[in-house]
Amino acid sequence: MFKLEKRPQPSKLFAYLTPLLAILATMFAGGLLFMALGYNPLEAIRTIFWDPLFGEFAFYYRPQLLVKGGPLILIAIGLSLGFRAGIWNIGAEGQYIVGAICGAAVGLAFYPMEAWFIFPLMVIAGAFGGWAWAMIPALLKVRFQTNEILVSLMLVYVAEQLLASMSLGLLKNPDGHGFPGSRNLKDYPSAFNDEIITGSGMHWGVLTAFIAVIFAYILLNRHMLGFSIRLTGEAPRAAKFSSVNPTRLVLFCLGMSGLLAGLAGLFEVSGPSGQISIDFNTGYGFTAIIVAFLGRLHPVGILFAGLLMALTYIGGEMAQGTLGLPAAAIQLFQGMLLFFLLAVDLLTNYRLKRVRKEAV
Repeated sequence: MFKLEKRPQPSKLFAYLTPLLAILATMFAGGLLFMALGYNPLEAIRTIFWDPLFGEFAFYYRPQLLVKGGPLILIAIGLSLGFRAGIWNIGAEGQYIVGAICGAAVGLAFYPMEAWFIFPLMVIAGAFGGWAWAMIPALLKVRFQTNEILVSLMLVYVAEQLLASMSLGLLKNPDGHGFPGSRNLKDYPSAFNDEIITGSGMHWGVLTAFIAVIFAYILLNRHMLGFSIRLTGEAPRAAKFSSVNPTRLVLFCLGMSGLLAGLAGLFEVSGPSGQISIDFNTGYGFTAIIVAFLGRLHPVGILFAGLLMALTYIGGEMAQGTLGLPAAAIQLFQGMLLFFLLAVDLLTNYRLKRVRKEAV
């Protein structure tokens, strides 16, 4: 018989091993899932994790790692700042949507003008849109002590309705023959987020994600504000007796996460996606939560976790096309990763202890 016993101190070994063990457990459970659905589990796992990197068409899929990983890393970096301080922004998907709407609206307002300043204005508008949407739960929390989890999450559904309204109304393409959706920004050079290096997948959104990783690392390790964030998350009682300003911390963490999510939405709508449409949002804001925890809320860890999650997106699409795996199975497979991550993370603070059954 076994029971969980609290460790005197958290295990550093399990803190580093948790992501690896979670990935291995996900592969095993995912293999069982694919086998139950009637597919070869080894072939499915190989298609998801191996073929995009080393398969026959890897030359095409490798750049897609940056395309899909960029927004995940950018959003997860913003979320991690709040998570480390115990401030839970679950509505990054809504901030991502609003950032895309604001940025696209600015670009389309200048159509068909050709000018160098249009894309920078779109970037500012996208960042402001995400920041403003995140300020709603932030201000409600500091003023009325509302729960930021519920407020930010509910605002996602408001943002989705706003997206549908814009696709069918104000931003609808007047030359689109009645179909919902805006003009395609890929046909508007001044508003298009093109690749910096052709064929590499590296566009301005990916570059901004890498800059965000560096910024977050410096902030958390070399700045007083970063110390306040870490102190509040690790020792809340100690933070109360220090000079930490909880109001400023809430506004900064939620605002920064919203700003980065808005930037991710802007770079996506002006690049890979190309237009505002009803199905523009693909769940990046929710998937970024998995990325943040898989990376142990550390900027460098988030960088690698974002690329790994992007690999499951690309490999999942390949498995759907070549093996016929249903999309729901791929989504369940990705969700397993967070489940096993949280389950294995329990062993960081607890250990299994064998106890003898007492004689009656």
